[in-house]
Amino acid sequence: AGGYVRLINRNSNKAMEVQNASTADGGNIVQYDDWGGANQQWQLVQVGNGGTPTDPPPGGSFTNPVVWQDFADVEVIRVGEVYYMTASTMHYSPGAPILRSYDLVNWEFAGHSVPRLDFGTKYDLPAGQQAYVEGIWASTLNYRPSNQTYYWAGCINFAQTHIYTATAVDGTWSRHATLPQCYYDAGMLIDDNDTMYVAYGNGTISVAQLSADGRSQVRAQQVYQTPSSIGTLEGARFYKRNGAYYIWLTRPANGQYVLKSTNGPFGPYEQRQVLLNMQGPISGGGVPHQGGLVQLPNGSWYYMAFTDAYPGGRMPTLAPITWTADGWPQVQTVNGAWGVNYPNPLPLRPVKPLTGADTFAGTTLGPQYEWNHNPDNSRWSVNNGLRLQTATVTNDLYQARNTITHRIQGPTSTGTVEIDYSTMRDGDRTGLAMLRDVSAWIGVRRDNGTTRVVMTNGLNMNSNWDTTSTGSEIASAAVSGGRIWLRANADIRPGSGRQARFSYSTDGVTFVPLGNALTLNNNWTFFMGYRFAIFNYATQALGGAVTVRRFELSTP
Repeated sequence: AGGYVRLINRNSNKAMEVQNASTADGGNIVQYDDWGGANQQWQLVQVGNGGTPTDPPPGGSFTNPVVWQDFADVEVIRVGEVYYMTASTMHYSPGAPILRSYDLVNWEFAGHSVPRLDFGTKYDLPAGQQAYVEGIWASTLNYRPSNQTYYWAGCINFAQTHIYTATAVDGTWSRHATLPQCYYDAGMLIDDNDTMYVAYGNGTISVAQLSADGRSQVRAQQVYQTPSSIGTLEGARFYKRNGAYYIWLTRPANGQYVLKSTNGPFGPYEQRQVLLNMQGPISGGGVPHQGGLVQLPNGSWYYMAFTDAYPGGRMPTLAPITWTADGWPQVQTVNGAWGVNYPNPLPLRPVKPLTGADTFAGTTLGPQYEWNHNPDNSRWSVNNGLRLQTATVTNDLYQARNTITHRIQGPTSTGTVEIDYSTMRDGDRTGLAMLRDVSAWIGVRRDNGTTRVVMTNGLNMNSNWDTTSTGSEIASAAVSGGRIWLRANADIRPGSGRQARFSYSTDGVTFVPLGNALTLNNNWTFFMGYRFAIFNYATQALGGAVTVRRFELSTP
């Protein structure tokens, strides 16, 4: 009574504060009659206890990385009071995940901008051909208020730029246009007059103006040539502040630079160094770089970079930005380094955790999962359980289609999967892998009518992403009953010598270690970090199937 609530409309992202509202659904959904209009659903952000509705000081602090999962080449945008973050996914499908936040600290999965990698048959994992580490990298996401549409753009195969659009990030995305130009490491700007620009390039930085419908290029011009003293600049992000244009650029993998123009988007541009060899917030990790800037409703700015932290991957890392009197951005440091902790930028708003258990309820797959390549959609389904039919006859896990992956939570976490293997056929292999260019797995194999749980280690790819070893069976034990729980515990703290260990259970309670440890490869050249992977493939003939009943990601 006498208090107020701050609300965000789920469809428009607009916020408002009201003093007469009723809560439902556990207090999370507010039904509010908008001056005689039909009731609308609003999301509760904060509750006040009377007086004037104002934003209270958020209080507290956050710890970097804000997300200890592998999300590289990130870009963050704000729409109303909601924040969205996109990232690279290379060969994984669907591609270009979108995370959502209301406070820049707590993030949840929202969807994917690219439903399927329709860029050539190699993304379907045909025999003898694959596209590991190709696909989606350093793409861009933005929102166009004039038509209330989200735009994603990325150069694929170093050949063409594909643009996808949607009216909601968690809705249906569709191909909007394919441009013959490659906007390498693109950053999109929607200008005040609704004109769409893209900054892009490696070393040579250019700006392109798109047509009003965003389906073609109107003009393109080189605006900057990186001097040899710097090396190369890439990873463009494009902004406008106080009438000036800024192109945010990274020097991989230890520097960040910015270009500034006060004479329009085509320059000329001046250049300044933002950071170089700055100590990062993850012990043993690299220098925060790339990523992009986002402005809060109160006018403050933040920089979401990523920090190399292999074998886990590249982790989103957040810091405040200040501006000099003459309009140049600076990272707010702590004792000269990127802070491990900073004050919370906004009142914290919990979202669906990135960890937890999934029983595959309903008939759709959650956005936290990505396939190792485009799946064969005729051979999997979700119906209160994930059914995986064998889709490939192979003895090579790297060539097995319909292998589904989940990111690992750092610094250490455990992935546990419950599988009903009662409908396997002879020659089938199903299980849980630690998947990267050096891999291992624990799982069930059926041969001659009998089933064993096995641990296989030593799967390897070379620098061309060709399989050089399909691994060796290290240990096994007879199992029966048709149901098994498989577990992998992964230590993905940055550095060499980190390990993953495997175990199994026949009752879901008591787990038995099996085999030896996988020593994780912390080389950066595979780009993507390690993932948990659930697979089911045939070595003799198709026809078998398993049902994944539950997957849980837990910490520590």
